Amino acid sequence: MLWLADECVTVSLVRELRGAGHDVLYIAEFAASLSDVEVIALASREGRLLLTADKDFGELVFRRGQAVPGLVLLRIDPESGPLGRRRLLEAVDQFGQRLFGRFVVVDEVRFRSRPL
Repeated sequence: MLWLADECVTVSLVRELRGAGHDVLYIAEFAASLSDVEVIALASREGRLLLTADKDFGELVFRRGQAVPGLVLLRIDPESGPLGRRRLLEAVDQFGQRLFGRFVVVDEVRFRSRPL
């Protein structure tokens, strides 16, 4: 699966996705100064799911009409490292390619999903 990980995503989570065979571009590795609008534009150009912990992306997508192939919002404390990694991989297992075209919120106990 193709991902664009926002710079607020932990490097351990990026490594976990890569280790599971996912193709992940990580903003922190090549363009840490990109604005949120530029991050969304890159995800759209590349056809990648946007992975973030920043709620501002929901605002840009739903209220300002910015298009993105899919948006996954992590609502788990980064200090809970293994839990966040496990929950994200569970979301990938549950939704698979259906993550594209959706806004999925991943928290400690449930997934919330709606069409983009």
